[in-house]
This record gives sequence, structure tokens and C-alpha cells, in this order.
Amino acid sequence: MPITTCIEDLRVLARRRVPRMFYDYVDSGSWTESTYRANEADLQDIRFRQRVAMNVEGRSTRTQMIGEDVAMPVALAPIGLAGMQRADGEILAARAAEKFGVPFSLSTMSICSIEQVAANTTRPFWFQLYIMRDRDFVERLIERARAARCSALMLTLDLQILGQRHKDIRNGLSAPPALTLATLLDLATRPRWCLDMLGTSRRQFGNIVGHAKGIDDVSAVGAWTAQQLDQTLSWADIEWVRKRWSGRLILKGITDPDDARHAADSGADALIVSNHGGRQLDGARSSIAALPDIVRAAGSRIEVCEGNTDRTQLRLRVGRTWRGRRDPMPANHSQGARYYDGVVRVHRHP
Repeated sequence: MPITTCIEDLRVLARRRVPRMFYDYVDSGSWTESTYRANEADLQDIRFRQRVAMNVEGRSTRTQMIGEDVAMPVALAPIGLAGMQRADGEILAARAAEKFGVPFSLSTMSICSIEQVAANTTRPFWFQLYIMRDRDFVERLIERARAARCSALMLTLDLQILGQRHKDIRNGLSAPPALTLATLLDLATRPRWCLDMLGTSRRQFGNIVGHAKGIDDVSAVGAWTAQQLDQTLSWADIEWVRKRWSGRLILKGITDPDDARHAADSGADALIVSNHGGRQLDGARSSIAALPDIVRAAGSRIEVCEGNTDRTQLRLRVGRTWRGRRDPMPANHSQGARYYDGVVRVHRHP
């Protein structure tokens, strides 16, 4: 088995083992990918202030995030199609997060369903929610998250219009994937991935198929999703969700100080400074560049998380600020590379 010493090693392994269309889905940005690249470049520009001759014997990364005890201030961010990086990917990532002691976030667009992840874990996880036009479906998702004992609802605010991702277009990414000659040849070079996928029944969008009106198989999901993105989303919808969810609420997709103030006023427990991993508005500021202004605007009224794209495992703590990992987060590469053990390794060896 190859020796892995850093996130880049895991990325290389994932690229070798995961079919191109699924690897590129997470390791890419929208349009020119300028914001996607800025997320990592701006983070790399940060330097530590090094102090010496101080007793560090009792050091610890343990803390709390939205009232939950965690091994370190890091959460596994929600990633759509994680179950196509590796069979049952969401379940394996959730179990690894549980073993290490950090929160796991399940995407609305996951392959494994809320119920399937809950049945295979013992620790409550976070559920990421998109506001769809079909409010009845959204309400049922909220009820399913409550029934699964999810400890927080993460509401994504920056997906009213889907950003164009050129790699997905070139690769012909669709639901289900189009079996072209190029796709078949690519799959033929990934026998381990193919065998793993043949060994699971979880190969469709578990939170949607069989739950949304008229969606009985995966072939209808793409068109349904495009129709369901709600361009009328407003702060009134956050109040609508708040009335239906009494648990902890996290708002994801904040990059502007005015929106940070709105988030603090909304009664949410936390916000995530995120540009969707550079996968939505190309040309937006990197999340790490936006973080200081957001912290100043939010003050102490709400916890702040910086969600970014990086392969460095840098952890930041700024007041009540904690750090998240966003696509293609190291844990995602580790799923494609070494699955369950890889996700644990990412957190254990910074």
C-alpha cells in the first residue's frame, strides 16, 4: 500500500482510483476557476506568528462547536455525490468523523440517505439543506433530519443559480452518468472503484429519489434539481425554516459583512464564511480574505466558521471562529484514496 505523508499524496491516490467525472466534480470550480484558486492561494499567504520558550506540554485542540464537544475545531463539510467517490462514501466519512470526534455534515445531494447514515452511526450529525421551490419536500426533509436525531441543520444560501462548471460539461457528468466510450474506458482503468460500487445498492440520490414528487429513479433528478433551485430565496425563508426547526441552525454561504449582520439577527447559531468552494460565483473573494470583515460584522452574537478549499489542514481560531473543510476538502480526497482509514488519517496527522 502506498505511503501517504500529506494531503497531496491522498489527492494523487484519489485521482488515480476515482473515475474522472466524479474526481473532477469535487476538484474544480466554476467558469475560469479564479475564486476556486484564490481560496487556496490566499490561505497559503497566511503565516504563523511563532512564539518560543513557552510550556506547550498540556496543549489540546479540544473545544466546542455550537455547544458540541469536539476533538478540534474542524467539521467535515457537506459534499454532494460523496457516495460516488467511494461506495457508501457518506456512511464511511460519518463513521470516521465519529471515531475521531469531529462533526460530519450530510448533503441534501448525497448518495446515502439521512436514514442510512443514521442507521450506521451512533453520534448525531449535521444535515445540510437547500431551500427548494417544493416547500412540502423541504418540510419533509426537515422532519426526516429531526427523526434521524441530526444535531444541527445547515442551510445553504448561495445556490439560487447553479454555477457553470466546465469540467462537468466536458466530462458529460449527468444523472445517471452517460455511458459513452470515453466513460467506459475510464471505468475500465478503475476496477477497484467498479467492484466497490457493484457491492452496494446505494447508487442514487437517497434523500431525493422516492421522496420528491414524481422522482422514482435517478434519471429524473437532474431536470428536477434545475427546476427546484429557488431564485426567490430571501431572509424570510430563513425565518420560515427557523419556525420548523427548533434545533441548532447554521447558515452557509456568507461572504459579505451585511449578510453576516443579517445572519446574526436571524437567530441562527452559526454562520459559515463560504463561496461554495469557488464553485458558484467566479470572481468572488476567497473565504479566508472575507473572514476578518465577517468576524467584525458578526461580533460575538454568532459563531463563525471559515469554509474553504485547501490541502494544508491549516486550523484557525479567531474568537468564536472555527474552521471547516470545503470541496475538495482533504477528507474527500481521502475517501477516494483510502476510504474510512483515509478520513481518520487526515485528521490524526496534520
